[in-house]
Amino acid sequence: MTSAEADATDSPRYECGVCWHVYDPAEGDDVAQVAAGTTFAELPEDWRCPTCDGPKSKYMRIGDDR
Repeated sequence: MTSAEADATDSPRYECGVCWHVYDPAEGDDVAQVAAGTTFAELPEDWRCPTCDGPKSKYMRIGDDR
């Protein structure tokens, strides 16, 4: 595990308010070729939900109690 991936495991996850897909920084996004270890804040502004194509603005921060 790289240091970026280790940091990502401590980063908050975000959930799509449209389809409930969870963006987990520890996993990244295979659909958009976003590497594991990429925090939600680091995603490009034009990034879209890989499940429903919803905009980044529809995501809500969830569960900081990992």
